[in-house]
Amino acid sequence: MTAIEFVLLTPVLFFMIFATVQFALYFFADHVAQAAAQAGARKARATADERPGAWRGEAQNVVDAYIRQLGPQLVLGPDVTMLQPDQNTVGVEIAARVPTVFPGLDLTVHAQSAGPVERFVQEEN
Repeated sequence: MTAIEFVLLTPVLFFMIFATVQFALYFFADHVAQAAAQAGARKARATADERPGAWRGEAQNVVDAYIRQLGPQLVLGPDVTMLQPDQNTVGVEIAARVPTVFPGLDLTVHAQSAGPVERFVQEEN
């Protein structure tokens, strides 16, 4: 390989390496956000019937703990919204920024998880 080929191909090689790192950062942050949303929704579904006023705070605490544990440097400035589209459905939505390798690139991840409120119902005999 001549020096000219090396000079021309080195920037392309570096771009490919940094793009691979950026791809990995984005998808790992997406998985962290999705896991946190699912954990928060599980907590919300389990507690919304017994404690109607407290499920939002408990689900928020679970989401914060998941993000702190799995990727505090990957999910930047998470905006967590508790969802209750109707009386029997609760959930969590997360939007956050992702750290970038390329200057000027602004990436965000979005995750949402919702489900029916869990209730114990006596069987009628």
